[in-house]
Amino acid sequence: ERERKTKTHFCVHSIFLKSWLVMVMKAEIETKARGKRWGLMAVFGALFALFIAMAVSSKASTGLSLFRQTPCHCAKYTGIVEDCCCDYETVDRLNKEVLYPSLQELVKTPFFRYFKVKLWCDCPFWPDDDDPICQEGKPQAAVDRTIDSKAFRGWTETDNPWTNDDETDNSEMTYVNLQLNPERYTGYTGPSARRIWDSVYSENCPKYPSEELCQEEKILYKLISGLHSSISIHIAAEYLLDEATNLWGQNLSLMYDRVLRYPDRVRNLYFTYLFVLRAVTKAADYLEHAEYDTANPTEDLKTQSLIRQLLFNPKLQAACPVPFDEAKLWKGQRGPELKQEIQKQFRNISAIMDCVGCEKCRLWGKLQVLGLGTALKILFSVDGQKHLLQNLQLQRNEVIALMNLLNRLSESVKFVHEMGPSVEMIMEGQISSPSSPNRLWEMIRTFIVKKTKVSSNQ
Repeated sequence: ERERKTKTHFCVHSIFLKSWLVMVMKAEIETKARGKRWGLMAVFGALFALFIAMAVSSKASTGLSLFRQTPCHCAKYTGIVEDCCCDYETVDRLNKEVLYPSLQELVKTPFFRYFKVKLWCDCPFWPDDDDPICQEGKPQAAVDRTIDSKAFRGWTETDNPWTNDDETDNSEMTYVNLQLNPERYTGYTGPSARRIWDSVYSENCPKYPSEELCQEEKILYKLISGLHSSISIHIAAEYLLDEATNLWGQNLSLMYDRVLRYPDRVRNLYFTYLFVLRAVTKAADYLEHAEYDTANPTEDLKTQSLIRQLLFNPKLQAACPVPFDEAKLWKGQRGPELKQEIQKQFRNISAIMDCVGCEKCRLWGKLQVLGLGTALKILFSVDGQKHLLQNLQLQRNEVIALMNLLNRLSESVKFVHEMGPSVEMIMEGQISSPSSPNRLWEMIRTFIVKKTKVSSNQ
């Protein structure tokens, strides 16, 4: 009897919560038709109706609380991450406790804050997108080139065989402060943006899954898919909701439509995260002794200390010592040939970044592709851990790209783990048995606050 009443209770609340969401959508229409103040009144009216419904349904369900949390036994992502050596639960825990806080602090240091990149559009594939069309003229897509001369000085590079740009040509390069240019929505959409990803997938990565693909080719596809998912999450997490008032926030429907509704994209995100993490941990000895020189001894010592804390964290070493096992790749007669083919494919992907029709998107595309190229270089260019330190040589830009990429993937994994279930419940109408009601109410509260700010700015 109690189980029947509980189901009835949640069913009633589900109906009213779904009705509230419909009323919110109607309020949006009223906002456009009659003005923002009228739309705000409609939203509060819908919210008032919701609380009335809650009171009635709570009474009908014999005092069972709406905020009673029931156990959830329907976790979508459990067990070992495919082709990796770590499970989803461990990844989420380590990311929250170790990697995310360390990386957030690390990328703000002077050494990891600046990135050298060729920003001008030089598309080798479809020249009709070249300047001025490729810049698209959107202010939020432009890169802020401000440099703090007290915290930065330039450097020299040698070339990376996995990427297309010539890192040694300083005449084409621009130094960029990444903290002034966060990866977020830029307005870059439409055919040009779709053509970039279509080219990356169709020309370089055969469709997966396919029985004809070897494991190495599957891995390349999954790396690109995981990176694509991470980029989409960052765009949706920092989205320009209202251009007139410069209001930024989370676009949950976009995040659901592009990533969360496709479990394979989420799984590929976790795979890419562990792949890059494995590259970082394999290069731990090299990274520990690398020079982090910015002419600021205090900050440089702090950077080196943060690197060591991250690489040799006992929790990470105990729970997930080998996130991905690259030793099983490149075996057999076709091994060396296959590695050369995939390196060529990845260089093509790198070259496609010059066709991105948005300056800030091009910046983050190039950085993250270089980060992936550096991970590939670490894992597949050196045979055996014992010979790694003397054979591996990383350039400053490669280290910067690698750690910033790991940070972006860490942020995406954290967002998917913490917000994903609630977003899916809302978008799929599965509010009858929420695993985190407080989080759902926080999202509703955030929505109302945003509406209030928009109204007050008119």
